[in-house]
Amino acid sequence: MSDQKNLIIAIILCFVIIFGFQYFVEGPKIEATQQKQSASETSASNVPTQAPAGATDASAPSIPGSTIPNSVSREESLLKAERIKINTPSLHGSISLTGARLDDLTLVKFRETIDPASPEIKLLSPAGSPHPYYAEFGWSPAPGADVKLPTAQTIWSTDGTALTVEKPLQLIWDNGEGLKFHRTISVDENYMFSVEQKIENNTGKEITLYPYGLISRHGTPETTNFYILHEGPIGVFNDTLEEIDYSDLEEGNNETFSSTGGWLGITDKFWLTALVPDQKVKIKARFSYAAQGARYQTDFLDQQGVSVPNGSTVGITNHLFAGAKVVSVLDTDEKEYGISRFDLAIDWGWFYFLTKPIYFALEFLNSWIGNLGLAIMALTVIIKLLLLPLAHKSYVSMSKMKRLQPEMVKLREQYGDDKQKLNQEMMALYKREKANPAAGCLPIMMQIPIFFALYKVLFVTLLMRHQPFFGYIKDLSAPDPTTVFNLFGLIPWTPPHVLMIGFLPLLMGLSMFLQQKLNPQPADPIQAKIFMFMPIFFTYLLASFPAGLVIYWTWNNCLSMAQQWFIMKRMGVSVSGKTEKT
Repeated sequence: MSDQKNLIIAIILCFVIIFGFQYFVEGPKIEATQQKQSASETSASNVPTQAPAGATDASAPSIPGSTIPNSVSREESLLKAERIKINTPSLHGSISLTGARLDDLTLVKFRETIDPASPEIKLLSPAGSPHPYYAEFGWSPAPGADVKLPTAQTIWSTDGTALTVEKPLQLIWDNGEGLKFHRTISVDENYMFSVEQKIENNTGKEITLYPYGLISRHGTPETTNFYILHEGPIGVFNDTLEEIDYSDLEEGNNETFSSTGGWLGITDKFWLTALVPDQKVKIKARFSYAAQGARYQTDFLDQQGVSVPNGSTVGITNHLFAGAKVVSVLDTDEKEYGISRFDLAIDWGWFYFLTKPIYFALEFLNSWIGNLGLAIMALTVIIKLLLLPLAHKSYVSMSKMKRLQPEMVKLREQYGDDKQKLNQEMMALYKREKANPAAGCLPIMMQIPIFFALYKVLFVTLLMRHQPFFGYIKDLSAPDPTTVFNLFGLIPWTPPHVLMIGFLPLLMGLSMFLQQKLNPQPADPIQAKIFMFMPIFFTYLLASFPAGLVIYWTWNNCLSMAQQWFIMKRMGVSVSGKTEKT
């Protein structure tokens, strides 16, 4: 009877959580989105409706797919137009004078593999290459206005030879009708570009134009396909984070938002390209998809516009972040440029208030110890010590239940056919021995958010990428490269991917199996058999996980076992569940 009551309570709580989340979280979010879309649809008629779509290279027709057939190599694409080199401590690349696009960037401090001589990570690529990915800034006219404006085919002039931290790049273009467009592009020592656009008006009349910025990505990128991590279009509008999946855009669910300031872009697991408009300007932001060329685009359009009286020069400055999602860099940019919630470019998850402090603690330990694997183990010990009171209460309860198992077996044998009598005798046993079957659950539930936050930190941040441990583990962010099916390399055979089960996952599975032996066994024989297969299941599951995560999981299991064994010994309970003689 007690078990049925607990099951009913658990089901009711699940429904309360699910419907409560929908009502209090998802409902207001959907309503806010609808209001933003409604506000954007009712914008003034003299304001352009949206930023232009990113154009492709005319010589390489866009065809749906992950790459663009008829495209040429990235290197060949870069030779099609005159370019100005970008050379900073963090970035290499170039800016095309045709269109003045930022379409060629590689990350100096990050390589494709652990080999220091391997190529730098390629972030942006020009139109016409297999995977075009670029950023563009420009101007849109008021509806009905006949103004010759710079486009993706406009050839800009400059006397600059390179863009560096110390020397910005000055670009200029004259439309031949009284308007001169000036563009100054500067970059800091990390990944933030500043794009200052000015209009010099000598047309004899006042001109109003609307600045825009866009990021265009052609071809559906490969993602990690983990539910705990968002990859794709992302932005913050009116202090609210919006994350849009590639699949949602492919289904035609384009998203539009109105905001004052904010930011928007496209995020990968470790890399980010984001537009940062003037934080005091009202913008209309959009996430869209075009099937031709499988083009994903994020863009914004300044809704206030820039009015330039005749004989004057007026401009506006926007920013572009293109680089690695380094926590310290994002935090610095957020403060320096006043960017709302820019650190949310990293998917910290629901437990942000736990995840980010854990990141800083792990970063500190890594700088102090000098080995991230050992830092992970040290932080796990610290967290275990902080949660010791909760864990102690949980393990004491488990030890009591384990000590009662022989008595429980006898009761099942005696009253196996009388469920009501069995439940009555069980409750009497719990009351007599002052044991509560549920007492061990609450402390464990309270620990779950903390350990999930640590797991999240290890998975979504750059801390583990290409960091070695000891021995054959050269990269903590990659799966264990060994496998039991070739005797860990002794047999000269490379098994298929599904059979890559290395030493670390096996060690984790063994620790999970031993930990189960310390816990009270389920009363239901079917449940007991299911629990027996759990270590095997998790061994196979974690075989494809980064080695650093498997080390954390295994070490956490070992610490839990040590703590539980110590408490059981103090209470006079053996591993078998029998009471030891004193």
